[in-house]
Amino acid sequence: MTIDKKQNGNALEIALEGRLDTMTSPELEAALKDSLAAADSLTLDFAKLDYISSAGLRVLLAAHKTMSGKGGMKVKNVNEVVREVFDVTGFADILTIE
Repeated sequence: MTIDKKQNGNALEIALEGRLDTMTSPELEAALKDSLAAADSLTLDFAKLDYISSAGLRVLLAAHKTMSGKGGMKVKNVNEVVREVFDVTGFADILTIE
């Protein structure tokens, strides 16, 4: 998985490419841990994300909890495969998806 972070003032955007699963979710978790303290808002761009597992969902939930006390978190460019996972797990009701 590739993680591309862009900080624009207090707004953080992270674009993911590849698979967010048991093997790669620690990478995203570490990237978020390093960056969320300085961010007031978080945008996750999933345009090139092929797959997300329960391990990836756990990282998203933790980030959502952290950002809910700030400016919030949104997910954009979600493909059909990832959207189906969000729908089945109820994450579609929790996350702001554009």
